[in-house]
Amino acid sequence: MMRLGWKLLIGALAIGLLAGCTNKGEASKEDIVTLKVGAASVPHAEVLEYLAKDLETDGVKLDITIIKDAVQTNQQTADGELDFNYFQHVPFLEQTNKESHLDLVSVKGVHIEPFGVYSKKIKKINDLPQNAKVAVPNDVVNFSRALLLFQNNGLIELDKTKKSDYTVEDITKNEKSIQFIGVDSPLLVRSLDDVEASAINTNYALEGGYNPVKDALIIEDSESPYVNIIASTNEKKDDPAIQTVVKWLTSEKARSFFEDQYKGAVVPAF
Repeated sequence: MMRLGWKLLIGALAIGLLAGCTNKGEASKEDIVTLKVGAASVPHAEVLEYLAKDLETDGVKLDITIIKDAVQTNQQTADGELDFNYFQHVPFLEQTNKESHLDLVSVKGVHIEPFGVYSKKIKKINDLPQNAKVAVPNDVVNFSRALLLFQNNGLIELDKTKKSDYTVEDITKNEKSIQFIGVDSPLLVRSLDDVEASAINTNYALEGGYNPVKDALIIEDSESPYVNIIASTNEKKDDPAIQTVVKWLTSEKARSFFEDQYKGAVVPAF
């Protein structure tokens, strides 16, 4: 009986040790926190999916919804339907906060998507004809951003007394009489069939099969202030699970993914 008791004790210890080895460094299913996130499909959702296993090992599982409406996504984040979102830059967030009376905050800047101008009809930006129609994002922030890009490339001049929120009324010089037409951002790639050129956010350009580094006629440089961010509420910004997402999105693994996958079209901002 004594011998049998020792065997049972040793067996129990062995099982305990094996269980300890299995769980070491990994969160148990009971400890995993699920976060709901609204993200643009490229590159935002792609990098989150790439990091999914690392996040789950650290106790965080993501329930990703691909966004269809930017303002609605911010509203859902403010209402708690989403824990955070990842698709926008700070100027857009600030504009949405102002217009929709929200109070979302930037948790962390992750990457820059240089803004570019594309065309199916010309090969060089200086080939734009007189009275050319150019499609640009119709939201206030990115409309202004597009006009700045045209100014920085010598195509127009803007009111020197202003520093942001430019509109067509702020164009003081426009020798080619370029017509800037506001279009919903997700439709800008399609607009290329109907206009001489389109100013397109990199995520939509990538979705449309364009390589911003190779295909853009003109493009912002890496000094662009429009860093894409994780946004959430002030109450949730320091949540340990969200901070775990921050850790992995600003890791060397994420940096390598951005650089290898997008070849300069997405630039790490950390």
